[in-house]
Amino acid sequence: MRKLTVDLGERSYPILIGQGISEQITRHLSDRGILPSSPLLIVTDDNVASFHLQKLKAALEAGGYRTCDFIVSAGETSKSLAMLEEIIRVALEAGLDRNSVIVALGGGVVGDLAGFAAASYMRGIRFVQVPTTILAHDSSVGGKVAVNHRLAKNVIGAFHQPELVLYDTALLQTLPPRDVRAGFAEVIKEGLILDKEYVEWFSDHLDALLALDPPTLEKALFEACRIKAEVVSQDERENGLREILNLGHTIGHALEAVAGYGTLLHGEAISIGMVGAAQLSEEFGRSQSITDTTRDLLKRIGCPVTIPRELDTDAIMEALMHDKKFREGKLTFILPLDIGRVEINKQVTKEQVRRIVDGLKQEE
Repeated sequence: MRKLTVDLGERSYPILIGQGISEQITRHLSDRGILPSSPLLIVTDDNVASFHLQKLKAALEAGGYRTCDFIVSAGETSKSLAMLEEIIRVALEAGLDRNSVIVALGGGVVGDLAGFAAASYMRGIRFVQVPTTILAHDSSVGGKVAVNHRLAKNVIGAFHQPELVLYDTALLQTLPPRDVRAGFAEVIKEGLILDKEYVEWFSDHLDALLALDPPTLEKALFEACRIKAEVVSQDERENGLREILNLGHTIGHALEAVAGYGTLLHGEAISIGMVGAAQLSEEFGRSQSITDTTRDLLKRIGCPVTIPRELDTDAIMEALMHDKKFREGKLTFILPLDIGRVEINKQVTKEQVRRIVDGLKQEE
């Protein structure tokens, strides 16, 4: 088992990564002072539940924990206020109190939704992340929790840090290939931001990673979580440095909204967005080689690097204007200066973005 710490003073918490570690979940909960005295709610989705819910419940109940569960439909559409209200109803009916814990068993959608429920219920109770996707290496770390509005992604939310991230790589073996590829797009994002050597290692070990080779996968997730944890430890509430983690997300979030949540997987949208960010960087004098390296690696992973032509450019631009990073007529973009080095650029114009969007729709 590998261990990292998100260093936030008294609110610091561990990230544990290893094969089969969810089977010892009661020990890890106890280590964090989470005792069986209050009921525990597991939130998951219907895909994950069929593989992992009963095993996790059995492990918890064997340790004396009283559990209940709530299963949402898999996909981005479950990140809604209506679903949040249903989780609160279940929590009340099950008798959850201020000492209770919500366990998020799933990917980024489940983690965001369950975490926001934990942040909201009784003005905030503890929660634990048990990621079941590669993509969730990013969303499970850092305490960003939210639901979507029909006009924009993640605009209703909070910062609410988990007590623990328990990342059992054995749970990833049931992932569909498309989810594996989309997850790795977000993994490589961490390297593109801050670690050129990691990008090179990732490229050299891509075949083993796509085959979900356990030791290689564990190392990849450890390094990606390490980068994320280092940034969050320095800037928990995105007042500056943490913005760099949004590489590819400005265009990516707009594409998700316009395509209809769930049509493009999050990692697929971010893949396209990272290529767009690299092309925008060229407009500020950076080398085309950054775009070429980014695009080639994402294509090798098997992720899309162009915008589907049926998506309307005007609709994409309208979605961008609702983005949290749109201020005073300018968009804040994270732009690569090189592989492994980025800047926060607050001078990107709508006209520049439109050119990039149109260009990404024309590329083959």
